[in-house]
Amino acid sequence: MKKNSKNPALSINGPLLDLIRVNFSETLDFKCYPFSLPLIKNLKEIQFPTQVTFFVGENGTGKSTILEAIATKAGFGAEGGSKNINFKTSQEKTYTGTELFADQLTLSWNYKPRNGNGYFFRAESFFNIANYIDQLALNGGPELAYGPYGGKSLHEQSHGESFLAFFQNRLGNGGFFIFDEPEAALSPQRQLSLMIIMRELCKNPHAQFIIATHSPILLAYPGATIYSCDGDKLSAIAYKDTHHYNVTKDFLDDPERYLQYLFKD
Repeated sequence: MKKNSKNPALSINGPLLDLIRVNFSETLDFKCYPFSLPLIKNLKEIQFPTQVTFFVGENGTGKSTILEAIATKAGFGAEGGSKNINFKTSQEKTYTGTELFADQLTLSWNYKPRNGNGYFFRAESFFNIANYIDQLALNGGPELAYGPYGGKSLHEQSHGESFLAFFQNRLGNGGFFIFDEPEAALSPQRQLSLMIIMRELCKNPHAQFIIATHSPILLAYPGATIYSCDGDKLSAIAYKDTHHYNVTKDFLDDPERYLQYLFKD
């Protein structure tokens, strides 16, 4: 990486995280999850040539597992949050397969985010994050707790509104952001709003997004790298070649034909 001698943070060639190498220990049991997944078993490295990278694939292929392992290796809690929000809903501390997978990863950075700025957003555990923030408000005051999230409890908004409030207020100016299915509570219009937010943040070279999604809207983000998780190996794929795009387009072009096929007796 070429750096400015006076201020190394000013010069970045490529995204913050450039490459992940996977070196499996000889003691691993590849019959156990997640190493039993063909995608994980065959994973050697992941390149990040652009500021926005998507992982797309059918349920159960391993895309969320990859994101969780990256987040764990980068220092985020496995259940989501910033590096200052690291909690477990389970009282029993267990060493999970994802943590073991994270141990097999080597992250190659062009530049690590200043002050550890970033966030691991998980749609499935966002409710727990909202609970955690409410507890912080009780202990330390609502202004301090709710300020970074729009000024009020995330539980006092609809599911979709709380998601959008997070994206509008919490991401900050630059950072390393990992999103697992951020579209889960967002309407199509709000998904477009998220794309605008991402576009603004990516004007700063110190911003990077790694996203697992099923949304053909988000996948259309200009210039993004898209990795398909549907095969035995991770492979780069063009937007219009993704299964999600083609199924959605075919359905919208002729919903009656689809429904006749799906509901035939």
